Amino acid sequence: MQKKPTHKIFSTKDNLQVLFEDNHLLIVNKRPGDIVQGDKTGDKPLSEVVKSYISEKYNKPGAVYLGVVHRLDRPTSGIVVFARTSKALTRLNKLFSERKTEKTYWAVVQEIPKETSGTLVHYMKRNAKQNKSYAHSNEVPDSKKAILHYSVEKKLDRYALMKVDLETGRHHQIRSQLSAIGSPIKGDLKYGFDRSNKDGSIHLHARSLTFVHPVQKEPLTITAPPPNDAIWNACLNAD
Repeated sequence: MQKKPTHKIFSTKDNLQVLFEDNHLLIVNKRPGDIVQGDKTGDKPLSEVVKSYISEKYNKPGAVYLGVVHRLDRPTSGIVVFARTSKALTRLNKLFSERKTEKTYWAVVQEIPKETSGTLVHYMKRNAKQNKSYAHSNEVPDSKKAILHYSVEKKLDRYALMKVDLETGRHHQIRSQLSAIGSPIKGDLKYGFDRSNKDGSIHLHARSLTFVHPVQKEPLTITAPPPNDAIWNACLNAD
């Protein structure tokens, strides 16, 4: 039996969803199923797709420089920033490490939290063997503090749209923290949702990102449309 793909449409240099592009940065809208950097699966990563796009568009012979600034989980969609120069990469790494960015995510859940808005504070402990992070109410050995702010933006027929603003950036933070309050993300079997999405995605989307351009020094806000499906399309009316 042939193995089903993780997602129906992977990114290629021809269908890449470019959100912003200049001499220093290239920002794309990642499709669920794409991996940002190579892993043990051997699947072509988004970073290589972007390199192919740059090489063809600008007729660049030889190796194309591209710096990976941050990552998104494979089943997640949304904004991914790449650096086109080493100077931009160094400055962006500093911005992200010092949390001088504003990250907003959209998450679709079935179980709405008792409080429709609030702040979640947990202590995250990662299990590398399981590739999973556990959210604890109190500090435990080798844990890291995780903070996010959320609000329920829209109630759909069977689901609800939550807006999540990250204050920290821990491994699987949103997935784990929402699961910890009884609101696992649609399709996220790993964190407690009862069934998977047919295409292997989860309904978590990196919706917007604001930061200061590393070279131009001007504020830059990027917004990414979610994947084209019935639930995400219903959520678009929430903006």
